Amino acid sequence: MYRRRRLTNIIAIGLACAAAIFGLAFLGWILWTLLSKGLAHLSLSLFTQDQPPPLEAGGLRNAIVGSLMMCGMGVAIGTPLGIAAGTWLAEVGNHRKLGTVVRFVNDILLSAPSIVLGLFVYAAFVMQTGGNFSAIGGALALAFIVLPVVVRTTDEMLRLVPIQMREAALSLGVPQWKVTMQVLYRSALPGIVTGILLALARISGETAPLLFTAFGNEFFSLDASGAMSAVPLVMYKFAGSGYENWEHLAWAGALLVTLFVLAVSLVARTLLLRNKISND
Repeated sequence: MYRRRRLTNIIAIGLACAAAIFGLAFLGWILWTLLSKGLAHLSLSLFTQDQPPPLEAGGLRNAIVGSLMMCGMGVAIGTPLGIAAGTWLAEVGNHRKLGTVVRFVNDILLSAPSIVLGLFVYAAFVMQTGGNFSAIGGALALAFIVLPVVVRTTDEMLRLVPIQMREAALSLGVPQWKVTMQVLYRSALPGIVTGILLALARISGETAPLLFTAFGNEFFSLDASGAMSAVPLVMYKFAGSGYENWEHLAWAGALLVTLFVLAVSLVARTLLLRNKISND
């Protein structure tokens, strides 16, 4: 019996290690491909020149600025709404049927394909403004991706705050809104910020919702009411173009997005680790 259990344990550990190595091998392959094909085309011109015509030199300045603008606006729109909704779920709707329904709907929105959210914004906003593609439409589509992430994070972080902290503040005669603002938010802030950063990392590589809303623009533009380019849109257009210079820019853009997501994820992990250490 002992030998059988030991053999079963060895086989299970071996299969688990093989599965981990298999997954990490593909991840390493992807990262190596990105570095080998994208690193050679990272240069100053990538940030100072706009996307070029075929067979000409250029960069991704207009796409980088467009991505930063739309991601920034998306986070600015989705974050306050998400924090407000998450606070309501944790403090008011926690034991109500309506709160259960809202959580269920939020989970559906959290797992909804981004292209569906893009189509919704296209029908509800772009078509209602005369079919005008704009950075605002792109930001709204990205905000729908940010919203459920922030709602879930805020809800979970506030529910992790010990009930004794609420009771102690309320017993001193502190109003509920002040308890929420000065006690609960202060305690849950690192976790909420981590959720916001993870939402930012998620939307930075989205292409599908921007195809139906921002559409893309070959020229540099800061006009949020007009069509605007983004790095994922340029990657989608350039990757299979057949033009060598466009394909090089697509690889450089893919590496930029990957490095940005990595940097944001590292910051989020650092904040989460600091919060855990301070709580311990």
